[in-house]
Amino acid sequence: MSLLAEQTWTPMTAEERARFDRDGFLVIPAVLTEDEVAIARTAILRTKEKVAREGGLGANGALHQLSAVTNNPELAFLLDHPKAFKYIWSILGWNVHVYHSHVDVHPQIHEQQKEWWHWHQDGGRQNRELETDPRPRMSVKLAYWLSDVSETGRGNFTVLPGSHLTNWLPGPPSRGVPWPQPEGALQITANPGDLVVFDRRLWHARSDNYSPITRVGAFFGYTYRWVAGRDEVADLPNTPEWASFTPVQQQLLGGAGDGSGDHAWGHYPETTPLYGELKRQGLLDSSIPALIP
Repeated sequence: MSLLAEQTWTPMTAEERARFDRDGFLVIPAVLTEDEVAIARTAILRTKEKVAREGGLGANGALHQLSAVTNNPELAFLLDHPKAFKYIWSILGWNVHVYHSHVDVHPQIHEQQKEWWHWHQDGGRQNRELETDPRPRMSVKLAYWLSDVSETGRGNFTVLPGSHLTNWLPGPPSRGVPWPQPEGALQITANPGDLVVFDRRLWHARSDNYSPITRVGAFFGYTYRWVAGRDEVADLPNTPEWASFTPVQQQLLGGAGDGSGDHAWGHYPETTPLYGELKRQGLLDSSIPALIP
């Protein structure tokens, strides 16, 4: 499903790029319309009810489910939403796919929790095995907010601005030890339909939700196609929904090219859907290396 396939794309601005490079994240208001928020939120809450019936919810009735589109095909329009996706191709270029995605639902917590250390950078083993300082960006994530987190204490996405250039934070000796938040931590406030774009290296954490408002969000991590994906998407081309996805959406879900490593390495831009769409719209800015074929 693509609600916005015919819209004209525009790149991120120079001012946005400067802020992103400085802070490691951007907050973009009103990316989704009320109808789009309702579509995405309804799909995720429907999935939560299904998982609840199967006894698969986490503590306090929370849902953290990987492979967002595989489990919620209605969310495909979020993959390349023009108001959000421009930050991906503007930063990473055209040879990208979604390697990791998840949906999250976190109801109210009624008892005060200990101050556990949840701070991390995305990328898993990348943060152990890449040796540079700072480590390379590798991926960028889009976080769509589908509930009202306009006040703190609602499970807000919490970040340490500028920390994407820092490989290490002084934390506890183990995760089982309560530990205070790092100095300068910021709970991001947002309205339904707002977007947070962030560098995977940004140190971040989810805060606890003590409000009666259930926290709902959808998260999509984009990286280069030569990086293996984590999402379970291999069988998507065999589903009835696959034909309804745009070529760019299919690329983001691992369906571009002939399946060879050469194609994933970007050797064939003319048969890579996102390259073709950016070329058609005159957006292959030669001043951005990742956009050069």
